[in-house]
Amino acid sequence: MSFGQAISSAVHNLTNFTGRSSRSAFWWWYLLMFVASIIAQIILGAILGNLVQDGFSIAGLGIWSLIVAIIFQLLIIAVGCRRLHDRGLSGWLQLLLIIPPVGTLILVIMWLLPGQAGDNNYGPPATA
Repeated sequence: MSFGQAISSAVHNLTNFTGRSSRSAFWWWYLLMFVASIIAQIILGAILGNLVQDGFSIAGLGIWSLIVAIIFQLLIIAVGCRRLHDRGLSGWLQLLLIIPPVGTLILVIMWLLPGQAGDNNYGPPATA
């Protein structure tokens, strides 16, 4: 799946926690969210820096930064859930992220492995 197809697929399934997602769709989306979060933090940092120099209160921008971070995380969780479904696993396994080094490593390995061929409990195979 190309970058454009992966992003289009993910955008159409932003809040969809059912179905399956291919490896390429997952990793392209993950890359986009990673780059977008860096850009958002740079922009917020620049705004915060200018406001602090001008003597303004910046408490409200911290809330906006938190909201952006939560939205990005929810988008990653949705596609991660569909990626686990492609392996025939429950999306609830993402709770392993609570155990930082071990849980993250286990999930990355599961996300890297190929999906199940044919239908499984979560639907037909994801398109390449």
